[in-house]
Amino acid sequence: MPATVLVANRGEIAVRVIRTCRELGIRAVAVYSDLDRDALHVRLADDAYALGGESAAESYLNVAKVLDAARRCGADAVHPGYGFFSENTEFARAVMAAGARWVGPPPEAIEAMGDKVSARRTAERAGVAVVPGTSTELTSTDEVIGFGDTHGWPVAIKASFGGGGRGMRVVNGPDDAAAALASARREAKAGFGRAECYLERYLAHPRHVEVQVLLDSHGNGVWLGERDCSTQRRHQKLVEETPAPGVPDELRHAMGGAALHVARECGYQNAGTVEFLVEDGAFYFLEMNTRLQVEHPVTEMVTGLDLVALQLHIADGGPLPFSQADVTTTGAAVECRVNAEDPTGGRFLPSPGTISRFRPAGGFGVRVDAGYQEGDVLPGAYDSLIAKIIAWGPDRDTARRRLIRALEETEVAGVATTIPAQLAILRHPDFEAGTHYTSWVEEKLDFTTLPPAAPAPPAAGAEGGTRVARNVDVEVDGRRYQVRLWVPEVVPPVRGTGAVGRAATAAVSAGAAGAARLRTRGRTAQSTVPATSGTVVAPMQGTVIVVSVAAGDTVSAGQSVCVLEAMKMENNVTAERDGAVAEVKVEVGDTVSAGDVLIVIE
Repeated sequence: MPATVLVANRGEIAVRVIRTCRELGIRAVAVYSDLDRDALHVRLADDAYALGGESAAESYLNVAKVLDAARRCGADAVHPGYGFFSENTEFARAVMAAGARWVGPPPEAIEAMGDKVSARRTAERAGVAVVPGTSTELTSTDEVIGFGDTHGWPVAIKASFGGGGRGMRVVNGPDDAAAALASARREAKAGFGRAECYLERYLAHPRHVEVQVLLDSHGNGVWLGERDCSTQRRHQKLVEETPAPGVPDELRHAMGGAALHVARECGYQNAGTVEFLVEDGAFYFLEMNTRLQVEHPVTEMVTGLDLVALQLHIADGGPLPFSQADVTTTGAAVECRVNAEDPTGGRFLPSPGTISRFRPAGGFGVRVDAGYQEGDVLPGAYDSLIAKIIAWGPDRDTARRRLIRALEETEVAGVATTIPAQLAILRHPDFEAGTHYTSWVEEKLDFTTLPPAAPAPPAAGAEGGTRVARNVDVEVDGRRYQVRLWVPEVVPPVRGTGAVGRAATAAVSAGAAGAARLRTRGRTAQSTVPATSGTVVAPMQGTVIVVSVAAGDTVSAGQSVCVLEAMKMENNVTAERDGAVAEVKVEVGDTVSAGDVLIVIE
């Protein structure tokens, strides 16, 4: 086993990897951005190195900075978790060139399966059916329209180098093609650094079923059962479970065998997941995720295996310690992703902020994998996952009811969460019967009646709020050093009493607050004012990435006027009334807070 592992990630998955490293006696080293300097994964690690910057591009996706941290800490292995660099061939090769082990598949396998078009070709060579689609990069809207006219609408635009539903857009007809392609490319570029997209026929009511595989460098390979991930919204998984309900053993074993065929065809090693769409008794290869999946805990719950420990063992050159005949599963497990999103009105708006209260559930058969604790700040710059709650039971219904109980027990305040929506899903007769499918949530569930989230508590004062960097001179054993400290921002007192003194104090406080806002990326939007029928306000904190109207334009109620990006999601902001645009108060790159005025309509 490696002596030191650099965990090149953040949040829940970094915590997950660090804990297994500690159990194995491996030194775990964290990296962190300026926004994550007090994060849970930093607190749990044996050591931690600052990357600087706030955005992912400035920190967790900066190859030079991450590799420098690996060199400085003497890491002999790098675990990428999921997301960020987990499916990046250049980073994997750079890690190996630096003399460290890459806790993942060979770069060539990532290359073959990371490009979804190449992955389709690999599956076809392995004799596995694929969803009808294109094998070349999309270059124009005309290609989307031509494909839809030939194969039927709707069609799916997908990011060639993406996953997790990001960079995917369903196009219902020719009129939607241009906007969907632009949005898919934009989101793919932001999330994965590559904007290439391809097309697939959009199946009407498929199930999303994936197979967990493990392969070592000695020619051994196993599959560890399957997971159903059909409960999705905006192509983001909400609930995952194993075994997949309603999948007969014959089909289950056929998918397991097909998954190993695909993995072997690309020379795969380590843990990976082969995803299929299942419809009318047939299955089609969808993609392969060349990394650990978010939903891996449900597989661990029914097999009793630690997949992270097995990843480290395989990366160290060890053979699989068991064969396919040794793989057994017991019972069923269901997982919910608790995201910081407000499902009120069915909008699922990102909800970053300070988690003022977090009381996770417990009890027999319940597991909570969290990336945050009470008092932690959940930044808007990264994904919205707070925790995963997993329940095991001897059968599916026991696991489902246990998960409902666990969600009911879980207390989160300060940010809104998806728990109310997930409870509605788990209690629905269709889910209970196992008859749901990938578009079922959006077609059949009505979240408009969900109660509003409790308001967040007032922002903390200077002692608990804004902190700034200060260079401080210190002496250690008589030698002078300069160190960088993050300290609470202190507003200097203003001498004097009465109206003049109070006014001066208010002015200084306002100036400090303004300076804090200007430290965010780009310009900051106009100050918050009460919304009226003629104003369009920001529904959440975020960054303006598209402004689609200008002063003088005529708009209709429901028309998109700008797009905000928050927690790695694009959110359309629409006009609430017909009228003419009197003023546009923001531009691309601005950072805004909830309630800031974006557009004025008269």
